[in-house]
Amino acid sequence: QVQLVESGGGLVQPGGSLRLSCAASGSIFNIRATDWYRQAPGQERELVGTITAAGTSYSESVKGRFAISRDNAKNTVYLQMNSLKPEDTAVYYCKAQVMPTRWERYRDYWGQGTQVTVSS
Repeated sequence: QVQLVESGGGLVQPGGSLRLSCAASGSIFNIRATDWYRQAPGQERELVGTITAAGTSYSESVKGRFAISRDNAKNTVYLQMNSLKPEDTAVYYCKAQVMPTRWERYRDYWGQGTQVTVSS
């Protein structure tokens, strides 16, 4: 069983910063990629960015403001969000492609989400 737990959300003023964490636990042989998504009320879930062994990629809406990093020893991925705007308000989710054991295929696992609100 694999679990992903996000943390770090909250209320921040425009121009401020937050750092979200996505901690994976359980049976983990390898994590191939971790994505950050967000979903604002009434909107579809949007891919924010991805981190793999090859590097990171970001959506145009957050490029230059957000940065994804990871601590492999802790199985934790971070989303550093700077210069936050009201339109960044959403529930943020992480999704990881995990191989639970060496005998299994990669599967997608989702966290429960964390609310980020950008408002003055």
